[in-house]
Amino acid sequence: MDLKILHRKGKNSKLLYYLKNAMRVVEPRFMLFPDIDRLHDIVDKRPDKDYIYDRVNYYNKLVGETALTGDVCSVGSFHLKGNRSAYFFDTYEYVRYFDKDKRFKTLFGDITHVPSEPSIVKSCPLVDDNANSIVLNLDKCRHFIFLHDTIPFEEKEFKIIFRGECDGKERRRRFVNMYHDNELCDVRDICTYNDGKRIKGYTNMMSIYDHLKYKFIMSLEGNDVASNLKWVMSSNCIAVMPRPTCETWYMEGRLIPDYHYLEIKPDYSDLVEKTTWCANNPEKAKEIILNAHKWVSQFQDAKREKLISLLVLEKYFKTTK
Repeated sequence: MDLKILHRKGKNSKLLYYLKNAMRVVEPRFMLFPDIDRLHDIVDKRPDKDYIYDRVNYYNKLVGETALTGDVCSVGSFHLKGNRSAYFFDTYEYVRYFDKDKRFKTLFGDITHVPSEPSIVKSCPLVDDNANSIVLNLDKCRHFIFLHDTIPFEEKEFKIIFRGECDGKERRRRFVNMYHDNELCDVRDICTYNDGKRIKGYTNMMSIYDHLKYKFIMSLEGNDVASNLKWVMSSNCIAVMPRPTCETWYMEGRLIPDYHYLEIKPDYSDLVEKTTWCANNPEKAKEIILNAHKWVSQFQDAKREKLISLLVLEKYFKTTK
């Protein structure tokens, strides 16, 4: 990886993330604000209270009481262990507000199934009955990246860009194989292989900011969601993807095709047709970009995001008793 990529990769600082969360672990409980007992009073006085409760009920769809069984964790016994530090810190950021005897279940990682019991997850499948998937904003240092793009759409080169790991990700591998030699595309698997087997190391890397030279950026699901979708939608480029099958705190299931992003078929067969049409209709392209920016903006109010997260957990503890 060259020095330019190291310097301008555009990702969130992991050092600052871990320093901030280390301080949270030792912060005394009496310093926490707001007090959970005042949470609803604070929200009910806000002009956006209906919006807040709508999102709370979207992330936590539990209705009635559901008892937890089996392997559960309490707030007091919730400690860092294993290699899921980001998931621990992002959960601990909010569960620490609640009584130490409150119990909960977690299912960390790239989750594409609905748990058998209500569990805190980063991602869940977009299916009719996913109420047991209680979504929090987990692994957000990696996933929630927003950019300031200074290049207008009309000044970007008409090119379709993709960089990503394809090892074990059949949808991505199929796309790369399909468009690797297309003159409108610059798509690469960043994994290094030897005789068809993945080996240590990466190649064909491209910094986030280098993506911004081009009009279209592919957002393809890997193990669960497309991790680049947030920063692509905050840029002046257009995210191109099939309709999502999984979602996270970003509420991918509520995104509107050809309004927030450019939708292509699941088999990718209309990629060139759709992007060419969009490039030739810059006013429509700029509408999509504006709508994407508006979508991104709702996640940039830190105080409101905190209230929503606490209310999701408060509802979880109430419904699971």
